[in-house]
Amino acid sequence: MIPTLNVAQCRARGMLAGAFDFEYPPESDLLDIPFVSFKGPAKVHLEYAIAEDDTVEVEGEISFVLEGACSRCLEPTENAVSDRFSGVFVRGEGDGETYGYRNFVIDFGELLRDAALFALPSRVLCEHCGEE
Repeated sequence: MIPTLNVAQCRARGMLAGAFDFEYPPESDLLDIPFVSFKGPAKVHLEYAIAEDDTVEVEGEISFVLEGACSRCLEPTENAVSDRFSGVFVRGEGDGETYGYRNFVIDFGELLRDAALFALPSRVLCEHCGEE
């Protein structure tokens, strides 16, 4: 499950910055590589900082494992994927470069969907084909 962040509660407790780790099942519809699927949950390390105007800057790392057939030889393979991501959340609507939030609650779902999508390779190769 993807956690949320309540900006008002964090501000009231004086927690203007923090970090947390969690796992969640990535959406299988993100994959467009034939014969490949996610193996297990995605792991996320997320750090946030709340500014005076309640803008929240987020940085983190996402990692997951892809399993399936090599895109070249079709042999079974697994590939570990890891990537850094960042995002900015603003009160109200996002503008395409920022993510929006309402009622002081940030849902990281869209950011994590984008992070996983940008981390995905265009193909998955086995050890043998990856060396060529």
